[in-house]
Amino acid sequence: MTELLTAAQMRAIEQAAIESGEVTGLELMERAGQGVVEAIFEEWPEYESAPQSAAVLCGPGNNGGDGFVVARLLAGKGWLVKVFLYGDPDKLPPDARTNYEIWLADNQVEELSERGFRKEPYTIYIDALFGTGLSRPLEGTALDVISHMTGRNGDRYDDCTVAIDAPSGICLDSGRWLVPQPPSLKELFGKLPAGAKIRTSALPKEPDPRPQARLTVAFDSPKVGHFIAAGPTHCGRVVVKDIGLANWRSFKPRKEGQPPFVVTENGPVGILRPAGVRLTGQAPIVDDVRSKISFKDTSRWMAKRSGHKFSHGHALILSGGSGKTGAARLSARGALRIGAGLVTLGVPPSAQQEVACQITALMLQRVADAEALAQALEDTRLNALCLGPGMGIDRARDLVPAALVAKRATVLDADALSAFGDAPEELFSMLHEKCVLTPHGGEFARLFPDIATKLNAPATKGPAYSKVDATREAAVRAGCVVLFKGADTVIAAPNGRCSVNSAHYDRAAPWLATAGSGDVLAGFITGLLARGFAPMQAAESAAWLHVECALEFGPGLIAEDLPEQIPAVFRKLGF
Repeated sequence: MTELLTAAQMRAIEQAAIESGEVTGLELMERAGQGVVEAIFEEWPEYESAPQSAAVLCGPGNNGGDGFVVARLLAGKGWLVKVFLYGDPDKLPPDARTNYEIWLADNQVEELSERGFRKEPYTIYIDALFGTGLSRPLEGTALDVISHMTGRNGDRYDDCTVAIDAPSGICLDSGRWLVPQPPSLKELFGKLPAGAKIRTSALPKEPDPRPQARLTVAFDSPKVGHFIAAGPTHCGRVVVKDIGLANWRSFKPRKEGQPPFVVTENGPVGILRPAGVRLTGQAPIVDDVRSKISFKDTSRWMAKRSGHKFSHGHALILSGGSGKTGAARLSARGALRIGAGLVTLGVPPSAQQEVACQITALMLQRVADAEALAQALEDTRLNALCLGPGMGIDRARDLVPAALVAKRATVLDADALSAFGDAPEELFSMLHEKCVLTPHGGEFARLFPDIATKLNAPATKGPAYSKVDATREAAVRAGCVVLFKGADTVIAAPNGRCSVNSAHYDRAAPWLATAGSGDVLAGFITGLLARGFAPMQAAESAAWLHVECALEFGPGLIAEDLPEQIPAVFRKLGF
């Protein structure tokens, strides 16, 4: 388990450690600076024995303090270091001010300006302007310099920039870039005549630099914004450096004024704090005591150990009519490959011959309408349903109520969601806790238009409304698990549990952007539900395996390839 922290959680953890007396803020800042220098030499090992030059851009907060430490440590290794400060040094926080004065004792600090920054080139550039707690858009000189670094004048610094916490301008709670509040039409044009229309091309464009780093160094834990929205695109490679906060990260405070746990000869004793947002996957990015205590090895709950086919569930996948059955067949193949004991395709009469010619291990049952589905569900061994892929809107409107009234574990995807785009409350009234909804962005906007509006509105201050916030809100409204698809898939349950399945960095799988891949994902979830997985666990596991299958195959992937990678992925997991 890897927890993704928010800015507020990170501040609380640091404050708890400082208040315990075990560490000072100055010591944490020193450790952070050391972590950045370590990360630089890991990224460019040739520089460790061949000192280079560096420009360090320090901001007005503790992120800037980290920058002063980095400057001092690099200079101590023989580097030529130039430090630029954005803001008034007299207003620096105490720890940042101390490191500023240490640097100033033997070196110079230049006020940040675009002209001064551009005077001479450097080997690497350290972005220590704004970090975890950014709450407002870039402006003034900071905006000018970052705009220059991202190509406004034809130069780009992407391949030689190291960001501390995040590239300046990003909200690490949401992965979104903070932009100024757009002016109203009245502010732009004054009073307009009745019926007047303004072309969007006539509206002024705000600077939108979107800086990109080659390397981003985070501390203690990755943050939510490193893995959702624009964060992964612009952070380059994310490295998390330990600064000695693991004990405060995992445990709740026992009572005010006391450390969060006591150390005994048998290890730490305290109350584990549940992770707020988790990153799906097996290998944690940071060492976490919760991994040792509560994380279940995938092989223990995914592998089949005993039993017969009915012991592993029977999934029913409902298809569309003639010429529209491919999506459901992809889902069914995914459900079977992931371990459902039996999988049946429920098809309308017009599609029986078409489907019969295409399947072998899958079974076939005629399901003409809602009445026929109700009759089929009299077989209580059918314990998981999937509706939506290729169904068609009319068939979905007919069958979804009949499926939901049966109270079986149910995945609703594609047309089963779009069919209720004009009446989402009707759908929500029928849902139950064993359902999983799997919308992409368009389907999400049709079901949750007000939530989507908030998510798509410009992010003008931090913490900005995020995909995590949106998915959690949607799950509460729907009363069931919602899997909001994308490269930054977010999965949330009504109780607030939330996971991010990120196909970024070393798990980037752009080949998943192909027709039918979402249908296979729906089948994976359905197969795991048939096997007895809880809805949240099924959605998390399926999303993770979906990416693993894409990585196993690689470029050239089409949807049919995904289920066929499951055996190789399972073997790598040890079963």
